Amino acid sequence: MTTNTKTTTTRKTRKKTKTSSRPPLAVPEPVLFLGLSPAECPLSRARVVFVPAPFDQTTSYMSGTRFGPRAILEASRQVEFYDEELDLEPFRIGIATLAEISVDPLDYQASLDRLEGVTSKLADSGAVPFTLGGEHSLTIAPVRALRERYPDLSVLQLDAHLDLREEYQGTKLSHASVMRRVRELGVPTVPVGIRSVAREEADYVHAEKAPVFLAREIRERGLPVEQILQSLRNPVYISIDLDAFDPAYVTGVGTPEPGGLTWEEGLRLLRAVCERRQVVGCDLVELCPIQGQPASDFFAAKLANKLLGYLGFSLAEPAAGAAKDARRIPAKSPRVPSLKR
Repeated sequence: MTTNTKTTTTRKTRKKTKTSSRPPLAVPEPVLFLGLSPAECPLSRARVVFVPAPFDQTTSYMSGTRFGPRAILEASRQVEFYDEELDLEPFRIGIATLAEISVDPLDYQASLDRLEGVTSKLADSGAVPFTLGGEHSLTIAPVRALRERYPDLSVLQLDAHLDLREEYQGTKLSHASVMRRVRELGVPTVPVGIRSVAREEADYVHAEKAPVFLAREIRERGLPVEQILQSLRNPVYISIDLDAFDPAYVTGVGTPEPGGLTWEEGLRLLRAVCERRQVVGCDLVELCPIQGQPASDFFAAKLANKLLGYLGFSLAEPAAGAAKDARRIPAKSPRVPSLKR
């Protein structure tokens, strides 16, 4: 006789446990220039606005300039607020720092248009846009925006290179062509610190009779501040490629060149331009950070803060008894040096 045994399987039901409510992940705060809090630098009261622009598409030697804006802002946390030369804290002029411009590596023109739009809005609000790069090709965007408002705009270009090639590596938007594009807008450029020139650029300078202030001649004769000022129309856009300075001062750049400007020469020129011309915009470009070597980052951050202090001269109305040529276009510009054949 067979007995059928029915086996019953009992399933244990798990008790549902309540998930403990976890705090949301902390979102890092944006890095603002000098490490200020948002309350200390609101956009609503800013007279100078920093615009981080991580462009890196056309770099041709050392890539990495897309990390430049963040490195400058991080290093700026270590810059003292007080400027002993000016006896003031430059940020109290009123500053703000925007979020990084979104850069699309597949649509470079759209990225430039985006930067131009931001610059236009800042100019409309009465603020001075101060772009932190990023490679030098970005300069065309703010210059194009400001040219619409200031037909007599000129550009002071501190640089080791002329950046006047018709095109480079297959693109007319290259960092090596940016000043050619600027001049095509009818905006004259005044390059200072030049010590690397292509044959094509030399021919262009001779044909255009464009002023060029070579680093070699500055070493031999000193910095010709008056001649540089007389070459600049009013108002002025200042574009600083960090390779204008000697690599002994700043090694972390996209295309370093020996024999550049000193820290003191750069400051002397920037102060003179801000004192005697109206500066309506500026950029600081081509920082290529080197991991573990923060000296170049700090150099750039300190330079940005120095220029911020000098911009106070430009933003203020000329005082009674100020120099007659303050913020005024010279009636007649004397002969200025150019490349010699």
